Amino acid sequence: MITAFAPASVANLNCGFDSLGLALEQPGDKVSAIFNNDHIVRIVQITGDGGKLPLDAAANTGGAAVMALLKALGSNQGIDLQVHKNMPLGSGLGSSAASSVAAAVAANALLGSPFSKKQLFPFVLAGEAVASGSEHGDNVFPSLLGGIVLIRGYEPTDVVQLPVPQGLHIVVLHPDVEILTKDARNILPKQISLKHGIQQSANLAGLVAGLYTNDFGLIGRSLHDVFAEPYRAPLIPHFDKVRQAAMYGGALGFGISGSGPSMFALCDSQIRAKQVAELMQKALHGKGIAFETYVSKINTTGAEIVANDKA
Repeated sequence: MITAFAPASVANLNCGFDSLGLALEQPGDKVSAIFNNDHIVRIVQITGDGGKLPLDAAANTGGAAVMALLKALGSNQGIDLQVHKNMPLGSGLGSSAASSVAAAVAANALLGSPFSKKQLFPFVLAGEAVASGSEHGDNVFPSLLGGIVLIRGYEPTDVVQLPVPQGLHIVVLHPDVEILTKDARNILPKQISLKHGIQQSANLAGLVAGLYTNDFGLIGRSLHDVFAEPYRAPLIPHFDKVRQAAMYGGALGFGISGSGPSMFALCDSQIRAKQVAELMQKALHGKGIAFETYVSKINTTGAEIVANDKA
């Protein structure tokens, strides 16, 4: 049996709607893979999901990813999967993506690593599509590769790994409220103004430039979203109050992780990140909302094998 870990991820990073994402150190999912003799892919166990996720392999992100991988190999090898969810569902932290990535990485290793990480792209996208209804990589690619990634396009898939400035940390606060990705997408306008298009493009360029030049000031000035945040922020209780607390604490920037409800703050050091986390927590204390907080370096490793009992 081989077990892989795939980290949670933060998508969009404000100015990179559907095109930017980064990986966290924790939380994340683990998936274990072992051969079976029945020539099928099976989900034999799921833990940590409260019984919400399907055991049908074709309807499960991890199972679908492994089925796509085996199809590409022309193999009828049977594989059993055990999925261990260690992150909240519907959190905006790439929960479905982490399961897809961990399953593909575990199965690939079990089969002798016929594919490199980048060659796993179509399989993890196939897994993610089961959950989201479309193949988009702003969660699966950072979870797989680690670091900060830019998805320039899909035909062909063009993924750029961006530099991670030393000291860069992230705080993520996940309030216990549910926002469906479908609802968060439907609330967005179908068209944007030329003014906002230019502003968002400039912010994205500024963020990328700031990452390459280790310019935290430029990174902070660029972390603004004129596309989605104005429409999605009202869905998240006390969003403005938490943002005010984070920025008061010296965060570089603050925003919505993916489609929410998780919120994130980028910081220039671990000390700053811990201070910002405390202030973000205080902003929600007494509001009747349970929440989890994560303080993390940017995970530059991505998905990895954490146990190998193949022998």
